Amino acid sequence: MNISASDIILFAHAGFGVAGTLAALWVFVEALHARPESAPTVPRASWIRGAALVSALCIAAAWICGGYWYVVFYPADKALILAGPWPFAHNLFMETKEHLFFAVAMLAFLLPVAAREAPWENAAARRLILAVSGLVVITAMAVEGAGAVIEHGVRLALIHSTGGGAHQ
Repeated sequence: MNISASDIILFAHAGFGVAGTLAALWVFVEALHARPESAPTVPRASWIRGAALVSALCIAAAWICGGYWYVVFYPADKALILAGPWPFAHNLFMETKEHLFFAVAMLAFLLPVAAREAPWENAAARRLILAVSGLVVITAMAVEGAGAVIEHGVRLALIHSTGGGAHQ
């Protein structure tokens, strides 16, 4: 089995993205259940703030890994995709992903700032935390899904270029 640097960087990119998304989901669930009558404990407040910070750091790491992979390794995959049966995997999905990831990053970077306020004491802060963390989850899942379509575009191009596989 031969695992290349491209594979490691790409898996790190996706792994950090999923971890950041799950951390944002944790923030969302914690904020959703935050009520004045729930008498928040110090651990719960630190969990919300900590998960918000983990989300931002993981999304930043995904951004760095993905940017490096895109510049160094993606041109070969792009050529395969464009020559293969699913050119829209690049023309639509990668082009969308190239722009949508900015929204994910900016929202993830906003999340620790929003989580500084206590959602059980301030209804507006709770709504902001819910909105930001929810948007991180939704947009990150869209970016993750686009990555799957792009990967499948590469796979189909390779299958068709070798004349093998079940997709003939």
